Amino acid sequence: MSQTDKRYIRESGLETRIAAIIAPVAEDLGYSLVRVKVTPENGCTLQIMAEDANGRFTIDDCERLSREINPILDVEEPIERAYHLEVSSPGVDRPLVRARDYARYVGHEAKLELRDMIDGRKRFRGEIVAADEDSVTIRLPDAPEGVDPDHRLALVDIAEAKLMLTDALLEAARAEQLNDETLDNPEIETIEDTAAQD
Repeated sequence: MSQTDKRYIRESGLETRIAAIIAPVAEDLGYSLVRVKVTPENGCTLQIMAEDANGRFTIDDCERLSREINPILDVEEPIERAYHLEVSSPGVDRPLVRARDYARYVGHEAKLELRDMIDGRKRFRGEIVAADEDSVTIRLPDAPEGVDPDHRLALVDIAEAKLMLTDALLEAARAEQLNDETLDNPEIETIEDTAAQD
């Protein structure tokens, strides 16, 4: 895995194990794993978020990935009880997990939480003004006068990050959809499958 494909996200041990099982399958299909989350919804729900090289994930992609990972999860049995499988696109206000995500959304607003406090602060919300393979720079709108509003944060220090739903982000997503006839209905993006584990 190259440095630009590395995911920077806080996951539980179980989520990390599941990611290791399904990431190679997703990659073989031409997708990148975005996030794995196990929640107590409906008893237990396994949420898988993925995307293609262009940051898209159609209903057909959801079905294809679900079909491929289901038998592997049945064999590996990472979750030892009945669970619901949800495969979806990252959505407009998506998680930011790779260096390329930050670079793609320079100029948009994001909310980041660090693994540990740096200079007395753990949460940052502001505009992404720069990004490279190792870091992202966030400009805080409420920085006191005389204080540099730009904070350069190492990706390895980030536990969670996501785009904020703003008018500018919605307009960018709308423009992208208008310019791409291959996109399916953006309202349909989740496939649910009930998988029972013995």
